[in-house]
This record gives sequence, structure tokens and C-alpha cells, in this order.
Amino acid sequence: MIDKIKYIITTETNPYNNLALEEFLLKQVGEQEIILYLWQNERTVVIGKNQNPWKECKVAELEADGGKLVRRLSGGGAVFHDLGNMNFTFLVSKDNYNVEKQLEVIVKAVNKLGIPAEKSGRNDITVEGKKFSGNAFYSDGLHSYHHGTILVNVNMSMLSLYLNVSRDKLVSKGVESVRSRVTNLTEFRTDLDILRMQEELIHAFGEVYGLPPVKLEVSDIDPMELSKLEEKFSSWDWIFGKKMEFNYTIDKRFAWGDIDLRFVVDSGRIKECVAYSDALEVELFDLLSRELTGCIFSLASMVEAVENINRMQGKEKLQKDMLADVITLLQELMRG
Repeated sequence: MIDKIKYIITTETNPYNNLALEEFLLKQVGEQEIILYLWQNERTVVIGKNQNPWKECKVAELEADGGKLVRRLSGGGAVFHDLGNMNFTFLVSKDNYNVEKQLEVIVKAVNKLGIPAEKSGRNDITVEGKKFSGNAFYSDGLHSYHHGTILVNVNMSMLSLYLNVSRDKLVSKGVESVRSRVTNLTEFRTDLDILRMQEELIHAFGEVYGLPPVKLEVSDIDPMELSKLEEKFSSWDWIFGKKMEFNYTIDKRFAWGDIDLRFVVDSGRIKECVAYSDALEVELFDLLSRELTGCIFSLASMVEAVENINRMQGKEKLQKDMLADVITLLQELMRG
């Protein structure tokens, strides 16, 4: 049971530093406490843990304009951040993790501003059918976090400037463009700014958990520990990984998200396998890459590897359905 709630606000706008602080807080959060972390990135594209950066982002254009590309720990799709966006992260032990309650904090804060926000689907919060907050999730086994965006006054023209959004993804959501399905909260309250949004979030945090929020200071955190984590998040290997030529590639969009499977095959055996996806289930795609690597490049061998994942304990129905779709995709690949 949570008996202490804390919050921390950083004025840093460098995404590598901000994601470093997020991971540090994840590892440090107490067993019976929850931390609300508020942060902003300046001109940044953030991709999900399993996404292909070259496919999701116009990297050259972003870098030419002084922007940064960063890969987060959680799954989900690519998003653009500027200083009109407010990011939040709830960090808590796995036993006390409660997405519905955490989302209630966001909805309550926005409702207090006189804006009729509501939860929509699995991980969005909307106003009048338009999305202003998308959310993603991560767990290291002991601790979990839930983080997301709040579009207060984002430069909407930048959304399409740096992101490569596939036509299939747009059609699956029944819209014609990225900009048509998102909105700024300033469209509903013109005097709203980031500072006011922060104040309402902290107040709602206390109300939902029935405890007084205690402020943490960034200055109290060991800078050496943050520096190590920042080095990881800013490294080429973390953001881009190995650049290599793939012998076989296949991609498709399903109801749960897209998947892009790539193989390097040597002497009839899979030497390398990468599974890119914007799905929220991070672990599933890590397992998929691991289990397929080393397999004989035959349908039977690859299906057996996927079914081995399916047999692992704790797989939910959604994950089993996703793996069934992967098998269908492999059948298409081998049919040519």
C-alpha cells in the first residue's frame, strides 16, 4: 500500500538527461511510494524501444534543425516533443502499479481546468475525440513506470516535419493525417501554460492518492549516476544499434500495431534477427529476436521458435494473438 507520494520537476530540456533521470528514479523508488516526474524535451523525436529509427524519423532533417533523436525504454510509437508539451512519469513498485489510478491523476488535473478530458482506448486521453495525451509502460521486473505526453501548446506543424507516419497506420485509425487526430489543450483553454499544468497535476496527484505530495530536488541526486545513464541514452548503439544489410525483410500492420522482421541468414541459419514494432509489449519483441536468432531458416523451425515463446508462462491473450499473427507473417515470408 502506498504511504508516501513524491514529485520532482526538472528544468532540463535535454532528452538524454531527462531519460537518464527517469531510469534513475525507477531504480530508486521505494516499495511503498510513488513518484510523479514532470519533464520537457526541446525539439526531440522519441522512439519506442523496438522501433527502427530510420523508418520512423526523418533523422537528417531533425539533426539539421538542431533536434535530437532518443530511444526510450518503453514500447509504443514515435512522438515529437517541444516545449509546448509536458511529459509525466509515474514511477512505482510493481506491486503498487495501477494504470487506471495514474491516468485518473491526468484526467482529474485537466478536468479541473474546465476541459472535458476522458480516457480513450488502452493508452490515450482525449478531448472531444481528439488525443492530447498518449501513454506507454515499462517494467524492470521489480519496478514499473507509466509515462506519457500532455500536449499543451505544441507546434503542430513539427509533427509531420520529422515523423514518418505510414499510410497504413493512418488508415487503421480512420484519419487522414497526424494533425487531424491530435489537439492542444490551449484549443480549449487559451490561457493555459506549462506552469499551470504542472500545478494542477501535483494537486490532482495528492487528491487521487489522498496524501500530501513531497517535493524532491534534482540537485539532491548524484550527478555521477545520472551521467552514466545519460551516456547510455545518447550513445549510437542505444539509439541506432548496428547498421547492417539484411537478406530478408517483411513487414505488416495488424490491429495491435506494426511489425517489421529483418533477417541475416548465413548457410541456411538465422545469424541475426531484428523485430521492429510500435506495439507496447516491449518484452515480446525482445524475445522474438532472441528466439529466432540461431534458428534454421525454414518455416517449421521459425514457427517452433515462436510457439516456444507462446508456451512461456504468463502470456496474456493479446500476446498469444500477436504471436499467431507473427506466424502468419512468417508463412507469407516463406511463400515469397
